[in-house]
Amino acid sequence: MAQRNTYFQDEEVKEEKIDVKNLRRLIGYVLPHKKLFILVLLLMLITVASSLVSPLLLKYLINFVIPESSYKKFFWVLSGFVVAGLVEIFITFYQQRSMGRMGHGVIAEIRKDIFYKLQTLPFDYFDNRPAGKISVRVTDYITELADFFTNYLMNFILNIIKIIVVTVFMLVQSPFLTLVVYSAIVPLTVGIMLVRKVIRKLFRKSRAQSSNRTAYIVESIMGEKIIKNYNRSLYNEQVYHDIQQDACNTWFKIVRINELNTPIVEIFWYYGSIMLYGVSFFLMSRGMWGVDTGTAVAFVSYMGLFSTPLTQLSAIIQNLAQVSANLERIFETIDTPSAINDEGNEIELKNIAGKIDFDDVTFGYEEGINILEHFDLHVEPGQSIALVGPTGAGKTTVINLLTRFYDVREGAVRIDGVDVRSVKLKSLRREVGVLMQDPFIFKGTVMENIRYGRPDATDEECIAAAKQIFADSCIERLPNGYFEELAERGEGLSAGEKQLISFARIVVKNPSVVVLDEATSSISSDMEILIQRALEALLKGRTSFIVAHRLSTIRNSDRILYISNKGIAESGTHEELMAKKGLYYALNKKT
Repeated sequence: MAQRNTYFQDEEVKEEKIDVKNLRRLIGYVLPHKKLFILVLLLMLITVASSLVSPLLLKYLINFVIPESSYKKFFWVLSGFVVAGLVEIFITFYQQRSMGRMGHGVIAEIRKDIFYKLQTLPFDYFDNRPAGKISVRVTDYITELADFFTNYLMNFILNIIKIIVVTVFMLVQSPFLTLVVYSAIVPLTVGIMLVRKVIRKLFRKSRAQSSNRTAYIVESIMGEKIIKNYNRSLYNEQVYHDIQQDACNTWFKIVRINELNTPIVEIFWYYGSIMLYGVSFFLMSRGMWGVDTGTAVAFVSYMGLFSTPLTQLSAIIQNLAQVSANLERIFETIDTPSAINDEGNEIELKNIAGKIDFDDVTFGYEEGINILEHFDLHVEPGQSIALVGPTGAGKTTVINLLTRFYDVREGAVRIDGVDVRSVKLKSLRREVGVLMQDPFIFKGTVMENIRYGRPDATDEECIAAAKQIFADSCIERLPNGYFEELAERGEGLSAGEKQLISFARIVVKNPSVVVLDEATSSISSDMEILIQRALEALLKGRTSFIVAHRLSTIRNSDRILYISNKGIAESGTHEELMAKKGLYYALNKKT
């Protein structure tokens, strides 16, 4: 099993490069919106054209309108300024709104793909990653991608178009003054790019620290009761303080270095303006290159149109590198192979008797380290099998293979003689019901939680299921009974009440095989008798596997297996194993 990520050293810190392959793949999400994309591009061209009108009008105003003192021409020039400005404002507004709509449509598809993928990923994917780090990929990274689509992508295209068009306009009017503008713009761009390069490295570090912080917060929320119980609050506050302080220090560095942008822009802006006026004065005084006052003023305006896109492009390129890194991690999740899935030729598992066979099974979570070796077990329909033994011996592994949460490396697990790898996963999970040590209660009503495994179940069926396992008395004590709104993870309910609701959920699902993985270990003593009665009702007539440390729950099992040394060390009924005075006997004496 891969090593879990830590909070201070993180594999997310890696060089961010613009990956063309991922960007091309991103285009695949844009293609369904191509009509809207083309419309936005056309609007951009109109916006660029309208922005070029104002410097030309300014040149005409200085060279002809003011010298002639023509009010009529002044009115038409002023009207031209107003029309060009309004066209640019309204088209930009519509363009941004359209781009936002398209961007969020693309992001919605990516969010859907990554969420759907998470539903199919193997358990070791979640075992090896803190929940916070997974949630960062699903939320923060995609949010940054949405921001790029909405605010940067079209500006990236628009600025490239504007640079090309403005350059052509300037060259047509004065190639020499164009060179003067470039003498300011080129070093300005280089300076900005150098600053951005430093910031980009810091951003990588900042993003990794943010991921660590989120992971630690999620873990702390999930483990809140344990934290308080073990008096670790102050320690956790210190850990969080250190994580937060590292993140803040990095961010402050980013802010300080980012402040260099303004002086760099202003220095080269003033340099460019002074050079334009100086060179224009020199050329006009000698009547060279056809430069006049209007041309000089227009070129200062063009330099503004030109420099802004260049400085924005440097920021966009930095964001593009971040987005590329986000895409790599998002697509990495989407592309993670679902090691356990249907390939299309599986059979439907239904109306099974419940005969279970483990035939010469070998399995380990890590390569080269086996938990089970040449494991054989044969269970007749309706039998109850209890699994006991030391922690880590393979008890839970047995049921993980039966439910096909993991696949065997060697051998086979069969239900009614059919290899579980050759049946449809949905039908396997329908026929095998699992109750965990920590029953998961979803936010919603008690009724919705009971019918979770069979959404078409009626209220009457859910109530009948609760009564069958004696949960109705506990449920009816709630203020709204079966329609009581439960908080996330069933907060406010006792462990026994949660377990009874999960039992009712299994009864409604009606599986042929029931697995209890330490399902009674956390109940209080006053609930134990009720839970025992519920278990008897739940397991009646069904093949069952019970993993338990509380030996009182397994005394009446048809067979008890002591799992140790990668296999079955002892097997028999409670009485038979106690008479042997072996491992099971010693375990009973300890408890």
